[in-house]
Amino acid sequence: MNKLHIKKDDTVIVLTGQDKGKTGKVLKVLVAENRAIVEGVNLVSKSTKPSAKNPQGGIIKQEAPIHISNLSLIDPKSGKATRVSIQHDGKNVKRIAKKSGEEIK
Repeated sequence: MNKLHIKKDDTVIVLTGQDKGKTGKVLKVLVAENRAIVEGVNLVSKSTKPSAKNPQGGIIKQEAPIHISNLSLIDPKSGKATRVSIQHDGKNVKRIAKKSGEEIK
């Protein structure tokens, strides 16, 4: 299993692809596949049969996973894309933004 620089509830920006430049919150990280699902990014149309939740059925839009390499964290200070540095304080691990030196919560 790989260690990833992106976690759930982080704010990220898309670096490449059809949604380049869009930002969103990470809803889920798929560690085994090196992918993440980001709110409002990489939307696909899915056909659904009528069910109790959706009695009408039809076509719905939902987010599809996007590869982690196409995402970058947003610096909390400047609001731009940044790389991540890891600092170890005993058992505690901190993620630090390379651009500003701020800790990423």
